[in-house]
Amino acid sequence: MPTHARERLLATAEELFYAEGIRAVGLDRILSVSGVGRASFYRHFPSKDDLVVEVLRGRDLRWRAWLDERVTALGGRPLNVFDALAERFARADFRGCAFINTIVETADPDSPAHRVAAEHKAAVTGYVAGLLAEEGHPDPAGTARAVVLLMDGAIVTALREGSAAPAALARTAASALLDAGRVG
Repeated sequence: MPTHARERLLATAEELFYAEGIRAVGLDRILSVSGVGRASFYRHFPSKDDLVVEVLRGRDLRWRAWLDERVTALGGRPLNVFDALAERFARADFRGCAFINTIVETADPDSPAHRVAAEHKAAVTGYVAGLLAEEGHPDPAGTARAVVLLMDGAIVTALREGSAAPAALARTAASALLDAGRVG
């Protein structure tokens, strides 16, 4: 675990929020698990909401870097996003998408955490659009929205079923979508 208070707070909060949910984890629990005192917490973060936003921003950067690295390693094609997701779904600590979970927990679209989660989904959509554009797809932006819809559905279904199988099903659906050409 990191030795500096800010890093310990971020690491602890990310782990607890992902495993148990943002609302379920109180500040006292974060302080207890991280070993950071309340005064030190407030030197780094004005509130728990600010901590949540910083956790999400860091997770966004790491998750998108992971996705790009895995997609590239798996072949660099748009459908490889589903192969990468299958790997994620097979992990023992898989608990869905931290960003979908945040959107559900913070339903107010004006809340900072909700906005960061929505920005993450927009960035993933942009990434998929880039993959589609590299392949010469006629409608990369529109098709990317549909592919991310399939990705999100696979994530939720994998969580519900406790299986990596939804990634393969979503990959098959995306393949048919890509074969059809334009979306919308």
